[in-house]
Amino acid sequence: RYLYGDQARFFNDEIRPELRHSKTGTIAMASAGENCNASQFYITLRDDVDYLDDKHTVFGTVAEGLDTLTKINEAYVDDKGRPFKDIRIKHTYILDDPFDDPPQLAELIPENSPLGKPRDEVAEERLEDSWVPLDETVDPGQLEELIRSKEAHANAVILESVGDIPDAEVKPPDNVLFVCKLNPVTQDEDLYTIFSRFGSVTSAEIIRDFKTGDSLCYAFIEFEEKEACERAYF
Repeated sequence: RYLYGDQARFFNDEIRPELRHSKTGTIAMASAGENCNASQFYITLRDDVDYLDDKHTVFGTVAEGLDTLTKINEAYVDDKGRPFKDIRIKHTYILDDPFDDPPQLAELIPENSPLGKPRDEVAEERLEDSWVPLDETVDPGQLEELIRSKEAHANAVILESVGDIPDAEVKPPDNVLFVCKLNPVTQDEDLYTIFSRFGSVTSAEIIRDFKTGDSLCYAFIEFEEKEACERAYF
């Protein structure tokens, strides 16, 4: 891009039939589409990822440090494959560069890759920084609870922004119990019967789709007394 202008922001694919995603540690370009290679790349974590063949430009393999790939492969991930912990390249070293730098790039290339700043010195928090940093040890159960908590807060912020709730931090009164994962056939009267053994129930409302009337499988149970609500909760 610096050499040839903005129209050269991407460079073309270099697909070669002898270069395949056949083994762990294959390095290839994570292109944005055909002939749209920029600066992103990926490293395969298993053998025979053949569905990537002829789609991405393979340009290298991991020669040392396969134990690091093994550790990455063992990281806990969510249901979308995203690690619960941040996994980042903190620093790079150029061991050998066989090519001369073009004169136009002489003032743009630093001597070394940046070492980065400690997390508490980063001025602007990035989205992925809300996840668990790589150097922290957290129990897998705690990780899952942390992720659920962050997702719940994000969902609440969305509901606030569209006007469904007045505040992202809003919560029901102490005498109101929130019930979820209901059987779709459960009726309001059933909830009265189930929860009245804990105390006097003043209302039991299943939340329903406003168009179809179908149960959304959650409800709010209101008791006369806070203590009855606590007994039902526990």
